[in-house]
Amino acid sequence: MDLTNVVAIDVHTHAWKSALAVSDAPSEQQEAMGRYFRYQPQHTTVPEMAEMYRKLKMMFVVFTVDAPKEPRKISNEEIAELAHKNADVAIPFASVNPHRGPEGVAMAKRLIREHKVRGFKFHPSVQEFFPNDRMAYPLYEVIAEAKLPALFHTGQTGVGANTKAGGGIRLKYSQPILIDDVAADFPDMPIVMAHPSFPWQEEALSVATHKPQVYIDLSGWSPKYFPPILVQYANTLLKEKILFGSDYPVLAPQRWMEEFDKLPIKPEVRPLILKENAARLLKLK
Repeated sequence: MDLTNVVAIDVHTHAWKSALAVSDAPSEQQEAMGRYFRYQPQHTTVPEMAEMYRKLKMMFVVFTVDAPKEPRKISNEEIAELAHKNADVAIPFASVNPHRGPEGVAMAKRLIREHKVRGFKFHPSVQEFFPNDRMAYPLYEVIAEAKLPALFHTGQTGVGANTKAGGGIRLKYSQPILIDDVAADFPDMPIVMAHPSFPWQEEALSVATHKPQVYIDLSGWSPKYFPPILVQYANTLLKEKILFGSDYPVLAPQRWMEEFDKLPIKPEVRPLILKENAARLLKLK
């Protein structure tokens, strides 16, 4: 799709199902997330997502999460292959659990070299690591050398929410201030802090304001619940570092856009958030 015809770039979506899968049944965890977000996911394979986003005239970044607590039904390799087949709208990211150690480093190198992934997704609460743990640094070195962005979940998560013991998920790993060390140690690696970072929103704003390569995506939350300080910074100091993200399939981009339209975002800032900032970050222009 010609970028001039794209109305928005969704930088945060999940492929939940392999296009080769025999069963359409969501996992127990995915069903719980659907209840938490009060939305029944519809299109969860990459081709299905591509068709939907094509109709919306949007591009989308798509990934899975490599973690024992979030069983994958689709591989990084399949996501990359199918995204490249739908390259007019789809942009593949990969996910590698830092606990894999040298194996993960080799995996990341192969995904970049052979599968041409365009970035990496981390979910510290699900992968059970602090972002500034030196264990993860060899993996960051690979990403930084390739000049690719790293996207980190921050704040509360819908994964495990309202299930017994929260599914064993611990929120402490996703505190935004931990990203500050990573940004200081890898100044040439673009970083995206995902989601309004409840309950640490001001920490996220502080890091993004202080570190020039750090962005914030607005995924996983209905815009009508965005805190006023986030809207204020999006309109001013961080207008070139805030990104549209939905967290599809748990939040539909149509709903996100409808509610975003009602926010007091300046007219000149809207296209930056919806498309221009992401196009620059992802080197689409």
